[in-house]
Amino acid sequence: MTLLTNILAFNETFVENKEYEKFETTKFPDKRVVILTCMDTRLVELVTEAMNFKNGDVKIVRNAGAIVNHPFGSIMRSLLVAVYQLQADEVLVVGHHDCGMGSLSSDVIIDAMKERGIQQEVVDTLRNAGIEVDKWLSGFNSVEESVEHSVKMIKSHPLMVNSIPVHGLVIDPSTGKLDLVVDGYKKEEAL
Repeated sequence: MTLLTNILAFNETFVENKEYEKFETTKFPDKRVVILTCMDTRLVELVTEAMNFKNGDVKIVRNAGAIVNHPFGSIMRSLLVAVYQLQADEVLVVGHHDCGMGSLSSDVIIDAMKERGIQQEVVDTLRNAGIEVDKWLSGFNSVEESVEHSVKMIKSHPLMVNSIPVHGLVIDPSTGKLDLVVDGYKKEEAL
């Protein structure tokens, strides 16, 4: 059996047994918060549990490293939708220690791409077209600095309402301990 076959078989039973009922909620976050965090498997349930959030309390946006790289990319769009359409009143950026994006090397990823069939010519074509592939595929050296950068990108976005507090935190994926990097309430006072 393939993974997909297993998923679909389980899902059939899940629906028949109405196991979905315990997850019923609205599309609006009860706590009016949107969280940007990493896609790391250790954080799937840990982030919300460590903050005392349950299903339906928050909106969660995930990507590699909890990074906002582009002011008009899909991450920023998702955060804006959460604020303007889904009633989020605060933003939490939650990076984590031992993140795979920490000190990630574009050379390592490009080599892995080549091993899986991507031709060097494709990478060269992108570079020649002005796409900064190496920068785009690079990680960060400090998770705290990365969180600060993402907070600043969100807070300074021309379409983000000024009154929204944007907080920055770092979580330990082993214990769930949170370290405060940016207190969005204090940032509000300074603006």
